[in-house]
This record gives sequence, structure tokens and C-alpha cells, in this order.
Amino acid sequence: MLVTPIPALPAPPKPGSADQLEQAFLEEMLKYCGPRTSEGAFGGGIGEDQFSSFLSREYAAVLAAQLDLGLATRMDLS
Repeated sequence: MLVTPIPALPAPPKPGSADQLEQAFLEEMLKYCGPRTSEGAFGGGIGEDQFSSFLSREYAAVLAAQLDLGLATRMDLS
């Protein structure tokens, strides 16, 4: 059996860094245009509603680690 390794999660950004600002920006954007909760028989119910913010936060962390939005250069935070 072939086992594929799971990629490591990105390290959390340093407090006050441009990476943290980009992550917060992406998290806010994902609240409005990110994944939506499912309705109907296959929906997650109240648990899905309660934990969807954690999923958005993790998506934002991964996106911030992969993308460079350039906020540090625009705001002189580097």
C-alpha cells in the first residue's frame, strides 16, 4: 500500500507581521465569499455553523502562506 504524506501546516505568523495582516484580510474575505454551509439532509447542522469560522481561519492561513498579497510593501510593515 502506498501512503502519501500529508503536507505540514504553515507555521503561524509572528504577531504584528505582514503575514498576520494578510491572514486576517483573507479570513475576512472568506467570511463573505468562502465556503458556505450545506442545507438539507446532508448539512452539518448547528455544529457546522459553530465551527465554520475555524475552517475559514485555516483556509486563510494556508492561502496567506502560499500567496504574497504585497501588503507589507504597500504599508512598510516588513
